[in-house]
Amino acid sequence: MVSVLRVLFATLMTIGLPAIASAQQTGPETAEPAVEAPAPLPVIRQILVEGNQRVEVDTVLSYLVIQPGQVADERLTNLSIHTLLATGLFSDAQIEHRGEIVLVRVMENPIINRVVLEGNQAIDDDKITDEIQAQPRAIFTLARAQSDVQRIIEVYRRSGRFAATVTPKIIEQPQNRVDLVFEISEGPVTGVRRINFIGNESFSDNRLRRELVTRESRWWRFYGSNDNYDPDRLEYDRELLRQFYQNRGYANFRVLSAVAELTPDQDSFYITITIDEGEVYNFGTVTVSTEIQDLNEDYLVALLPVREGDIFRGELIEQSIDSLTFAAGVAGYAFVNVRPVTQRDRETRTVEVEFVIDEGPRVYIERIDIAGNTRTLDRIVRRELDIVEGDAFNQVLVDRSRNNIRRLGFFEEVELEETPGSAPDRARVRVQVTEQPTGELAFGAGFSSTDSFLVDLSISERNLRGRGQFLRFRVSVSGTRETIDVRFTEPRFLDRNLAAGFDVFRVNSDFLSEASFQTASTGGSLRLGFPVTAQANLQLRYTLRNDDVQVYSTASQALRDQAGSRVTSVLGYTLNWSRLDDPIEPHNGFRFQFSQDFAGFGGDVRYVQTEFSGSYFKGLFGDVVASFNMNSGFILPWSGDSVRINDRFFKGGSSFRGFEVAGVGPRVVTRDDTTGELVRRDALGGRLYAIGSLEVNFPLGLPEQYGVRGSVFTEFGTLGLLDEGDQIDEVTGQLFTVDDLALRASAGVSIFWDSPFGPVRFDFAQAFMREDYDKAEFFRFSTRTGF
Repeated sequence: MVSVLRVLFATLMTIGLPAIASAQQTGPETAEPAVEAPAPLPVIRQILVEGNQRVEVDTVLSYLVIQPGQVADERLTNLSIHTLLATGLFSDAQIEHRGEIVLVRVMENPIINRVVLEGNQAIDDDKITDEIQAQPRAIFTLARAQSDVQRIIEVYRRSGRFAATVTPKIIEQPQNRVDLVFEISEGPVTGVRRINFIGNESFSDNRLRRELVTRESRWWRFYGSNDNYDPDRLEYDRELLRQFYQNRGYANFRVLSAVAELTPDQDSFYITITIDEGEVYNFGTVTVSTEIQDLNEDYLVALLPVREGDIFRGELIEQSIDSLTFAAGVAGYAFVNVRPVTQRDRETRTVEVEFVIDEGPRVYIERIDIAGNTRTLDRIVRRELDIVEGDAFNQVLVDRSRNNIRRLGFFEEVELEETPGSAPDRARVRVQVTEQPTGELAFGAGFSSTDSFLVDLSISERNLRGRGQFLRFRVSVSGTRETIDVRFTEPRFLDRNLAAGFDVFRVNSDFLSEASFQTASTGGSLRLGFPVTAQANLQLRYTLRNDDVQVYSTASQALRDQAGSRVTSVLGYTLNWSRLDDPIEPHNGFRFQFSQDFAGFGGDVRYVQTEFSGSYFKGLFGDVVASFNMNSGFILPWSGDSVRINDRFFKGGSSFRGFEVAGVGPRVVTRDDTTGELVRRDALGGRLYAIGSLEVNFPLGLPEQYGVRGSVFTEFGTLGLLDEGDQIDEVTGQLFTVDDLALRASAGVSIFWDSPFGPVRFDFAQAFMREDYDKAEFFRFSTRTGF
């Protein structure tokens, strides 16, 4: 206790002594003049704002750090000035203290009245304005203008113009507005004079140049820009070289450097690419390991496109990852991570690959957002999704949903993107679509060697009122047929997964010059379709029509017996099955269609008609796609009836390139008594046909924006199989052409062009296997436009 008192006493003495000393020094005998204390800072009572024209006073006050009721502090004043200038609204700001009043003077930055580009001829205004920040009614600052100058120069550098210069100018306008003018001197195009390679031993320079996007400048490459130097494109070329070598076994390939040197005349670049090829490797042991019990490792290895002993190809590893991810998704494990672990053996020059499959954490879909559908209703897009909120995220279902939406044909682009949700196990799916014209004004025309001309005009809307409904009105006129029809389809009848619709038609067919008959068909049909599986659907239909057949008096007795009016009542179905990787532009997969029609449920005609069509697509390399197509049909009468000529199959034109419409198959043939030449008369059609084609579709090397592609094809098939009574004229006993189902074949090329006024197709075909009585056609074209 005593020690504590001592400590307190010492403390008090320490504190008190200076005070006592101070008091003694200020006594009457030793007093000195006192130092005057600084005057207290005034308290801000009011803040006034001057110089603002567009910006409200309250907005200016909101940016200030000093406020009424605070003591005027120089540090806070300076901070307020910096805050005002940092907003970008003002070019100058000053704050003056007048006692209890603070005066804030500001000078607003001008507003951009308009942005003008001068001197740009090689690049459109839109491409430049999309890159720069300056826009009408935006705030002008010198820093932003200089930033836009650099952006414009970068646009020109990407187009190969490295000498381009940009000078910004300001034209003052009333009301503190300015016109911002960018004066552009484009300069010459900086091309690529030469591309050289160093270190390549297995492939020549010319072979490697073909793998690059960058091209050497040549006079004939005026249509593209790939012969202009672009550093970003050169980086992409490095990756293309890596893929090229690694897909040919060079597992250790490296691009050591890629140097571009500007020529002294600053007209073009020399590009030198130094590479290290390395050695050729083969695949060694390929295994799959996983701790997921439901996945059989041996089964997964069998699914891989990689085999031990094959030449190493980097793309096969990527394909293997996709195959394993898909297989795990089908098995119910959508959240897997496939890691390829490679080990190179330099002595044996093999690459051992182990695919490790780990089950990732489950993620659930919290929300699905749909964006970009300015016309199509949300529910039209949403009903095509195979995923809903609350489901576990499944990449397989996401990819399938994307194809479902693309299959609608309403959108130019469809992207499904996963973004993080409100929790680690939550995700949002954003469906981003870009609308495209769904209304179509279609015009088609065809021309044959016998002056047969076709005009096809139709107005259709595939997305009526944004509800996904289809409506078409079509008028088709040719030398042989006049058609008027109306078609309507509701894809989700009664809000169920049922596609219902109807057709009303009037068709006048004039085959007097080909087969000595003409028909007038009037009727309608009802349709109902529904999915059978995820990749297959079934369509049911009922058609009722009246056919009025008129026959030339010079026709055979068999045809004259078919003249008159008859009612046909047909009940049919069509099964569609598709496993295409892309419903619009397939590269791999197949599609299959099988249909049958049964006539005789009422009416005057009885037959069973069966048709089949199938296509198989296989991507060869790059954007080159091969396809095989097969179409066949057979019609069988029943209950003692015969197949009338208007129900038979007639092929040619677009259905068998190289031959005219109805140019293939049985035909009435006579010989001129004077010259002995063969005279081709009426086509008779047939009850059986089978037509196949092989086609390779490829780009023509033009820039993608031109939309020009080509294909080479060959088509082969037969048509015939008439009843004996239809082959012999009962009155004259004349024998028609021999109906032996002879094989026909043709070959040719096609050119597809997405022209500014719509897609155009040109077909050039030569029939090299044909009968003397067939009619060939060398050229055919068609076009249409959309709205």
